[in-house]
Order: sequence, then structure tokens, then C-alpha cells
Amino acid sequence: MPTISGAPWPPRPRAWLAGAALAAGVLAASGAGAQTPAPLSLSEALARAAAFDPSRAALDARVLAGQAAIRQAGLKPNPTLGVELENFAGTGAYSLVDRTESTVSYQQTLERGGKREARTVLARGQLEVARWRGAVRTLDVLRDVQVAYAEALAADAELVIADARLIAVQGAQRDVDRRVKSARDPLFAGSRAEAVTAQAEIARDEARAAAEAARARLAAYWGAGANYSLDLKLFFEVPPPVAAPTAEVADLQLLTAERDLAIAAVRVEQSKTVTDPTVRAGVRYLGQGDDVAFVVGGSIPLRRYDTNKAGVERAQAERTAAEVEIEAARLSREREIARLTRRMTASARESERIRTEVIPAAIRAVEQVRAGFTRGGFQYLDVAEAERALFDARARRLAVLRQYHLDQAALDRLTGRHAAFVTQTASAEPRR
Repeated sequence: MPTISGAPWPPRPRAWLAGAALAAGVLAASGAGAQTPAPLSLSEALARAAAFDPSRAALDARVLAGQAAIRQAGLKPNPTLGVELENFAGTGAYSLVDRTESTVSYQQTLERGGKREARTVLARGQLEVARWRGAVRTLDVLRDVQVAYAEALAADAELVIADARLIAVQGAQRDVDRRVKSARDPLFAGSRAEAVTAQAEIARDEARAAAEAARARLAAYWGAGANYSLDLKLFFEVPPPVAAPTAEVADLQLLTAERDLAIAAVRVEQSKTVTDPTVRAGVRYLGQGDDVAFVVGGSIPLRRYDTNKAGVERAQAERTAAEVEIEAARLSREREIARLTRRMTASARESERIRTEVIPAAIRAVEQVRAGFTRGGFQYLDVAEAERALFDARARRLAVLRQYHLDQAALDRLTGRHAAFVTQTASAEPRR
């Protein structure tokens, strides 16, 4: 980025701001060629990331698997076809083949206790859990995108500050060089100013590399290059924290679905306590003739040892745990929302006070020290200290604003603010 070599010094009250604005303009145009792309909004970044999400195909497959599980759960047990040979290849009078008796039977297990319905409800619950897990994962990705967006804005703001600081120290170095040449300051004053300028150049280069890396990290969420611009005004805006919506977010919906799944599992285990009889009917072909006879029979398990009591108790305990987790998650969510809201309010207040109280005073100090330095009343160290105080104030405000936007991303995740960008919701059909 080119520097301003002919800027007047000491600066007028708004000169530093003008330098920062110029640095911001150069930053927005850097790498964009003749045409600067329109600034990328947060909503557009979230939409791109949601559309690109590679996990969508995996979620669609899980939904298809859940739908197949529902169809499978609704099927009754397969019948059994049996064949029996009696009096076959015996001894004595039963050594003859014509004394053999054969029976062909059809056997069917009759499910009782609502087993099929319980299995179907359980399969539907598993499908619902899979859908809400997909929604939760997508919201996590959107939160990460919002964090990356905030980091990219912060990196651009840091580059603007680094550029403005470099402009300031270059101007100071030129002034010191003139004083050294006129023997008004010793040689080491020029060397010190040169070292400060070199440090500012390194800091500017590091800030530029960090800004490029932050842009690349953000663009990686939709698999494209960092050919976009950002509106820095969005970074310096601190709107009031967004209030939590009344509807439950996907995280609580997931826990509710898991609770319903646990209830369905209890019903499945309870249905297993009811025995299933097996009925059998067939035709018997009697030996030594063409006589036939019908045979019927059946069996029913004896519940002597395994009554599935422990299975029911386990399922009931898991249902209780799921219910407790819902309440615990609600309380934890409310506490975290309150904590983030308070911290964002404090950050907004601190940022505004730095902007209106600290920075103007620091600018006046720089102007006063520079004017005194020009008259010979101060040393270069006084100028450098005043400029450092101004830079530290701006850096502190930037850090506060960065934390504000990171907290906003966390708050938006907790409140489900970006649920509209979820490409797979609990009611959506999978792509075929």
C-alpha cells in the first residue's frame, strides 16, 4: 500500500482520521483491480456457507436410512414353513419306507403387546433425532462462519490502524531527519525514528498478511477465493444485543426429540414383557396309504427367568436422564445468554467511551506535543510516546469491538438467529 509522503506535519485535528480513511480506501481497493466487488454482507456469507455445506449429503443419507427403518419396523415376523418325517428309516417294523409319515406345516408368530407399533414409533423418533442433529450441526457451521466474518473485519481494521500509524511515524521521521540535518537534534534521534518506522512497516506487513489469511479462512467455508470486499462500517457498529426468541432453538428441539426417543424405547421394552405365541397348522401324510390328516399346534414362551424387568428399568432411567438434560440445557442457555448480553453491553459502552473520550484526548496530545516538538520544546521520545498512546487507544477499541462481535456470534448461535439458513430442518425432505 502506498504511503503519503507529502502530508503536512503536525497534523490538523482531523488529519489522523483522514489518513485512516485513506488507508481504509486503499485497503478496500487492494487486490480488486479496476472494479471493487460489492461488500460481502454477513447474510450472504452465511447463505454461501449453508449452500456449500458438504455434510448435507450425509444428512440426506441418514434421513433416507431413517425412513427405511420406519418401513422395516412396521413389518410383522415372517412365517415359517416346516417339513417333518416320522418313522423314517427305523428298525424292525419301521424299517420300511412306506411306513414313513410326513407333515408339512405353516407356522406364524403372533406379536402381542403392541410390539410393531412400538418399533415404528421408535424408528420415527430416531429419524427425528437425525434431522435435528443435522440442524444443530448446520447452526454450528453458521456460527463458525460468523466468527470468521468478524475476524476478517477485525483483521481489516487492524490493517487500517497499522497503515495510519505508519503514515504518522513516517511523517515524524521526516521531521526528525530535518532537525538532525540542521543540527537541532543528535544523530541517535534520527536512528531511533528510523527504527520506529521500521517496526511500523513490519507491523503493517504482518497486519496485511493477517487480513489476507482471515479473508481466505472465511472464503474457505464456501470453497472459493477471497475475491470479495468487506464494509468496515459494520465492524464499528455496536447495535444492542439481539433478544432471545420465544421459540426453542434446534439444540432444545434435539434434546426434546431425544427425550421422546427415550419414551419410545420404554414402550418397546415394555412390549417385550408380553409373550408372543406361535401357532402352527399343517397336513400329515400317513404311511401305507393315501390317508391324510390335519394337524394344529402352538407354543408360548414361559417367562420363568427373563421377564425384561431390567430392560424396562434401564429405558425408564434413560428417559428420566433425557428429561433432566432438557431442563439443565434451558437453564444453562439462559445463563449464557444473560452473560453474553451483559458483556456485549459493557463492550459497547467501553468502545463508545474510548471513541468519544480517550481518542480525542490522545489526538489533542499528539497535536500539542508535535507543535511543541516543532518549536523545540519537546524531544522525539515525547512525540513517540504520545503517538503510542493514541495507537494503544485505537487498538484497545478494536480489541473491544472484536470481542463484541465474537460474543454476538455466540449469542446468535444460542438464540438460533440464523435458523433460516439451515438447509436441512426437521420437516425437510431429503434430496434424492
